[in-house]
Amino acid sequence: MSIYTRTVIFILGVLLAALGGAMLVPAIIDLHVDAESAHAFFGSAVLCGFTGGIMTLMGRGDGFDLDARGAILVTSGSWIVLGLAAAIPLHLAGIGMSWTDAIFESVSGITTTGATVLTGLQDLPAGVLIWRAILQWIGGIGIIVTAMAIWPVLGIGGMQLFRLESSDKVDKALPRAGEIAGAVGLIYLVLSFACFIAYGFAGMNAFDAAAHAMTTVATGGFSTSDASIGGWAHEGADLVALVFMLLSALPFLVFLRAVQGRPDRIITDPQVRAFLAIAFISCAGLTLLLLANDVDTGELPAWRVAAVNAVSVMTGTGYGSADFAQWGTMPVMVFFILFFVGGCAGSSSCSIKIFRHQIAASAMLTYLHRYARPRAVRSVHYDGKPVPEATVRSVLGFVFLFFGAFAVSAVLLSLIGLDPVTALSGAATTIANVGPGLGDIIGPAGTFQPLPDAAKWVMSFTMLVGRLEVLTMLALFTPAFWRG
Repeated sequence: MSIYTRTVIFILGVLLAALGGAMLVPAIIDLHVDAESAHAFFGSAVLCGFTGGIMTLMGRGDGFDLDARGAILVTSGSWIVLGLAAAIPLHLAGIGMSWTDAIFESVSGITTTGATVLTGLQDLPAGVLIWRAILQWIGGIGIIVTAMAIWPVLGIGGMQLFRLESSDKVDKALPRAGEIAGAVGLIYLVLSFACFIAYGFAGMNAFDAAAHAMTTVATGGFSTSDASIGGWAHEGADLVALVFMLLSALPFLVFLRAVQGRPDRIITDPQVRAFLAIAFISCAGLTLLLLANDVDTGELPAWRVAAVNAVSVMTGTGYGSADFAQWGTMPVMVFFILFFVGGCAGSSSCSIKIFRHQIAASAMLTYLHRYARPRAVRSVHYDGKPVPEATVRSVLGFVFLFFGAFAVSAVLLSLIGLDPVTALSGAATTIANVGPGLGDIIGPAGTFQPLPDAAKWVMSFTMLVGRLEVLTMLALFTPAFWRG
């Protein structure tokens, strides 16, 4: 067994064992309330812990190392293995979930998508609800560490712009990941705890506050109520969600720099400025559309309903305080566009992400300038620095593959029998890891439960592709990846 194979098995084993340990939390919560659910989580914890332990022993050795292929295999394998393992207790918990539904729900959780097949959330075992939140919280911190430590050294999707050291190499990916995980993990914990406290002041009990804090900071969107965050809007919980969704969509590298004595980066970072500008313009535009269309927003002001739902979709959180699918054609079009915006690189948010839009726009203007003035020397810039052509190609390639995967997914969903709105929005919301789609079935007021099993499998795969920056997953399906 090569050192690379050993390393992959060892890492996957450790993660699987850790997931088994996390299953003990919902098991203990349900211990004296729902015996069937508690037994499902205890049994799954033992199975995952035992299997993970065996894999860890198999991969144990004198040293560990990864090449580029190994890093991709670890990243993809982690989300696939954890997504499948996390579905076991959901299927066995006695809530009537088929294997297809359980895997869809667990993959939606670990990828922080937030699409759900469950209804009547208030009546489900508390362990199941907290497990969904834990999955999203794990997925959120996992994707931040991966985006800061693994993808930059692999140059995936232009992420090489965010290397923390110019000397980073692939064989340093794991040590760097370990260092970054500690620093980012502390910030993630502080942000989660602050969000928990804020939700408590906004009227949530400790259980609901903990669950929503985890899914807010992870920009995941799973809730403990069918009414989502709107169930506590009258006490201000939606405003708490708005603040922490915005914070969680900012680059965690900026938070690290602030702790290291560079708080100015929170203001000067080009991603942050662009992200906040787009969020403000979207919220303002939707507010005007709500007022112009005389949309009934109940007791809440139009700006508040517009802001919470716009930021929720833009960051990929997926909370809802209103059924925005009923706001009219123009607002729905705005939300569809926001599916593809995303937050900042190195955050728990999803979709294309701000920096790629910035580089793609800069590249387009640069190429137009070169055509108009062939002798002029002009390069693509980001944050005041020229961007290497290889990075530009990486970004443009990512954008092309992202929309290509979206198109293929939409076609497959149409062939399965979904109507055009459901197929298009379902493909968009899963590739962008947003959560709710559009239309009567999977819109903010609906769920993914009525969809055919074939559609759920397509969407489960699409969620993984979107969460892992497209290239990471698709590379596994190329013959060149498996050639020695």
